[in-house]
Amino acid sequence: MNWTLEVVLVPVTDLDRAKEFYADKVGFKVDLDDEVASGVRIIQLTPPGSRCSIALEHGLPPMPGTGRMAPGTLQGLQLCVTDIEAARDELVSRGVAVSPVRHLGPTGWAEGKGDTWNSFLSFEDPDGNGWVVQEAPSELSER
Repeated sequence: MNWTLEVVLVPVTDLDRAKEFYADKVGFKVDLDDEVASGVRIIQLTPPGSRCSIALEHGLPPMPGTGRMAPGTLQGLQLCVTDIEAARDELVSRGVAVSPVRHLGPTGWAEGKGDTWNSFLSFEDPDGNGWVVQEAPSELSER
């Protein structure tokens, strides 16, 4: 049996602001924006080429046995691209505040590209949820 990661909840304070950020600035596709029950709204968005989506919600009670993250506490979600510099340029052109491209060197993080699998950039959504983008040597379907 496969266990596939398909949806990650991203805690935000303002659904419309977050939807605009992820769709218009980061370029995620809006799959769903619906009030699924009275007072419960869910917005689901998917990064281009990904099989895993993010969900933004308001009014959904936590599943029994789980907790709730405060907006801005989700850190380190990672996206992979095959051209880190093109990805950075696209985000910057859409108005996203993005870090320089960095790699992990012998003395810690350093600016510039590294070897295979060692080039990263980061950005935050309006609530401070932190994302990392990593350069992969090829598309996932080719690995």
